[in-house]
Amino acid sequence: MSDVVREHREVKHARYAVAAVFAVHGAVTGSFATRVPWIQDHASVSAGQLGLALAFPALGASLAMPLAGRISHRFGARTALRGLIALWTLSLTLPSLAPGLPALCTALFVYGATAGMADVAMNALGVEVENRLSRSIMSGLHGWWSVGALVGSAGGTLAAHLETDARLHHALAAAVLTVLGLVACHWVLDLQPTEDEEPPPRFALPPKSAVLIGAIGFCAVFAEGASLDWSAVYLEDELGSSAALAAACTTGFTLTMALARFAGDRVVDRFGAVRTVRWSGVLAALGGLLIVVADHPAAAMTGFALMGLGIAVVVPLCFAAAGRSGPNPSQAIAGVATITYTSGLIAPSAIGSLAQATSLVVSFGLVTALACGLAVFAGVLRSSGRQHPKVGQASAAVPDPRA
Repeated sequence: MSDVVREHREVKHARYAVAAVFAVHGAVTGSFATRVPWIQDHASVSAGQLGLALAFPALGASLAMPLAGRISHRFGARTALRGLIALWTLSLTLPSLAPGLPALCTALFVYGATAGMADVAMNALGVEVENRLSRSIMSGLHGWWSVGALVGSAGGTLAAHLETDARLHHALAAAVLTVLGLVACHWVLDLQPTEDEEPPPRFALPPKSAVLIGAIGFCAVFAEGASLDWSAVYLEDELGSSAALAAACTTGFTLTMALARFAGDRVVDRFGAVRTVRWSGVLAALGGLLIVVADHPAAAMTGFALMGLGIAVVVPLCFAAAGRSGPNPSQAIAGVATITYTSGLIAPSAIGSLAQATSLVVSFGLVTALACGLAVFAGVLRSSGRQHPKVGQASAAVPDPRA
């Protein structure tokens, strides 16, 4: 078997392995989100205290993400991902054990920190596999994250319906997901730094290129967070729909995004990242405009579907662009991830505050304006650094371990 064929097979297996890691990562998030009411009751915290506690995952992620590159450099990409994904899956057990607000905030800080580091490590490996395959795969990888989140949510919904103690539910889920994650990591690329390669800094501000790319991701994640948390409220309060139809809108938005991500790689390969994001922004803006002017639930649901289609591939493409934007892809990816996490944190409360001061229609006018930003500023995703190498070649981001 030639070296090229062997490398192609190795990269192909690595693609499936990273996809499985993405699904495991999403399943942890889905498993946690569905049991938040149980955790609130167990910790005996008010709605306001819960809102404070739920800010800690983003805080932990933002502070810990820059460490992921250093960890990968120290231990190698495969070993680092194996350890980080295990820490992330096992951290699922912590929030349900918290007896009060201080413990809950601490547990959620650790939960977010491990999530963020694993996120950076798996996205960096995803970008590396994409570079070696010379075709887009990041959108599909994030699609598998959505599938994992849906599976985790379904399991959590069933556990809640059966009135299962969340401590037991999360212990079982963590055990299963830890095993699956460790097994999947066996086939990811085992990238090792060269002896003369400088280790990334422990903490550093993201490069300018990552900030610009992150701004695009900020717009997309803001629209996603607003739609997920407020679409049902919008249909009920503004258009008088039933609770069931409003809930169906949110579910439909999530499914639309997942399906669009699986189809996104073919679109990107055909039209390129910049054109894809530009037209995605147009779709999202049209969806937002339809939401704002809708006088019937069906029109608003169509608008949310267009919004989901428009923003689905943006964040994966931001990670891919960050990984090719300079000599330190982990640092750039961490910078983009930090910005997008921040957007996801502030979007729901920002929409609520603006709606209280004005109306939900005005709030989604802001979302529509941010969607227009995707179309206007898509050019920042144009690669200014490394290009996709052909299969059988190593990317310049991390040296081939066999070199």
